[in-house]
Amino acid sequence: MKKLYKFRFEIFLFTQLAILFGSLLVPADFFEFTVLPLLYLISILAGILMISKRKKLTWFFILLFIASAIIFGSAMINRQESQENILMRLSIYFMFHIVVTWNIIQQVWQAKYVSKNVIMGLMSGYISLGFLAFFLFMSIELTHPGAFQGILLENKDIGVFSEAILYYSYITLLTIGYGEIVPVIPIAQKAAMLVGLIGQFYLVIVTAVVVEKYIKHSERKK
Repeated sequence: MKKLYKFRFEIFLFTQLAILFGSLLVPADFFEFTVLPLLYLISILAGILMISKRKKLTWFFILLFIASAIIFGSAMINRQESQENILMRLSIYFMFHIVVTWNIIQQVWQAKYVSKNVIMGLMSGYISLGFLAFFLFMSIELTHPGAFQGILLENKDIGVFSEAILYYSYITLLTIGYGEIVPVIPIAQKAAMLVGLIGQFYLVIVTAVVVEKYIKHSERKK
């Protein structure tokens, strides 16, 4: 664990990139219903490694991992997944990413020197914000059907639909806003505003602090 802990940011970043872009390498249906849930379980294990120095949080994540594995196992046995199971999984991953993202930001913020590891952590933290947005938007859509509308959401297949919401999450976080998906009820609109603000705060504050530390460390070396 101590040896792996040194590479905690790299491992977590790799799982995030696999979740985001794995469908480019694996057939979409197989990826969505088999590979993706496994990758989320692996990401929880990577999160456990991330906070392994905090025992209470470690045990909390272990319980989350067990709960996720049970839900995934029941879905595989029944060959289908109910809306209740989807909501439970979203809740688990949402809690997981809140805790992990906060811990990543803390570790990056408190780093005295900016190394490759810290840069990886900075990238991983920003990607984690996109996942938080995804779980938030999906929860809103499942509890308030039709909260988000647009040409990309016309296909109601859960795999295609969730991919569209994931896309919208990062477009909103990046404040690009192409307009293929729009929030049409107040709670969805407020959530989109919150995600956009958090993304900007992360770039302006957290990234700026890391850059400042890097500049100071470089000057001392000279």
